[in-house]
Amino acid sequence: MSPAGGRRRRFRGGPLEQAFQIYAPSAVYSVGLGALTPAMAPAATAFGASVALAAASVVLVGLGSLVANAPAAWLASRAGERATIIVSAWTGTLGALLTLAAVAGWLPVPDQTGLGILMAGFVVVGMAGAGFNLARQSYLAVAIPGSHRARAMSTLGGTIRMGLFAGPFLGAGLQTMLGLQGAFVAAVVAMALAAGLSFTIRNLEAPGRHQSPTTSGTPQPPLAAQLPVTGGVPTPRPTMRWLAREHRRVLFTSGIGVVCLSAARASRSAVIPLWATELGLSPAAASAIYGLSGLADLLMFYPSGLMMDRRGRRVVAVCCLGGLALGTALVPLTGSPWWFAAVALVVGLGNGFGSGIVMTLGADYSPPDGRPQFLALWRLQSDAGMLAGPAALSAVTGLAGLASGIWAVAAIAAVGALIFARVLPRGPGPVAEPSVEPVR
Repeated sequence: MSPAGGRRRRFRGGPLEQAFQIYAPSAVYSVGLGALTPAMAPAATAFGASVALAAASVVLVGLGSLVANAPAAWLASRAGERATIIVSAWTGTLGALLTLAAVAGWLPVPDQTGLGILMAGFVVVGMAGAGFNLARQSYLAVAIPGSHRARAMSTLGGTIRMGLFAGPFLGAGLQTMLGLQGAFVAAVVAMALAAGLSFTIRNLEAPGRHQSPTTSGTPQPPLAAQLPVTGGVPTPRPTMRWLAREHRRVLFTSGIGVVCLSAARASRSAVIPLWATELGLSPAAASAIYGLSGLADLLMFYPSGLMMDRRGRRVVAVCCLGGLALGTALVPLTGSPWWFAAVALVVGLGNGFGSGIVMTLGADYSPPDGRPQFLALWRLQSDAGMLAGPAALSAVTGLAGLASGIWAVAAIAAVGALIFARVLPRGPGPVAEPSVEPVR
């Protein structure tokens, strides 16, 4: 048997088989999001928005995700992960279509109203992302055994990175033919294609469940929609408030580490372009350095998952945040393009080494009963960090200058590394074995 045939056999029927049906919709959807993101601020300025307001418009996607985590958990716990992915993908498509309608001038409204419609579309795209991300994470948490969970999650992170990397090029290509609206056309088409691909995802089945003679042929509800059972009697689904109280120790330890990691990652996207401007680099040189950092980030996704499964979550989480802290702290010390490029490469490698770590830890800690609700809490912390990081960078920069703002981001990453080094266990395998007792 050829090595390629052996690999196909291992994946077909192997522990990672069910993960692959998630990757195609995720990658294609991310292409749409990647095409949309660079065009958001220019679209806002085209409607007469100030530079400050245009910059703030980029935050609306994160804000939409933040407010939609709880509704996404409610939908996933009742309709199942597959239905949530499908609904979220189509919702994202409608949000992108709304932004296209505003930019293309399909709606005969004043510029002020058009700007409001555009920003509403950004919020809808963010809300859709909350359900899409939560459901696919919950799906893989159930479908993939713990021994391969990190590889599945890091590969999911890799497909997202691939899409976000390719999306801007697709958007730029269509903009040369259609103008600014070309980026939004690319977003709508890619998200609609991802929504169509989502129908190929199979519903999860409860592990070890078989149809009895009396129920053979009767459709079974998706796993996430089933109620926990105690003594043959269904018990109520756990609420997010109950789970927050029950898992408060995890949320206030590892969860704070996730906030630090998300803050450092979100700030990275601003740190490199801002320091390139500080050095007086041309836009082309700045883009090349940012692309180099992004490429290093992209190449690390599978090695990070393999390391997590074989060496443990702790080593990957600490190395990721340590690399981000070191690289970010060195940025203000660079005075030439070559040193700046080398440091940007360190930042990209550090970030890429943690591909999938937030999703993997969330899946590890999530209980069997109430998994979507717990993952919504986990995503709330991640989204809060994504919003807090750039805000902290902006605030410190305004008070003490750009170098101090960048060092503040490095300090946040270092704090996260210390938290993970303290609270995560050594060795391979999930960091927590969720309780199998039903929730009351």
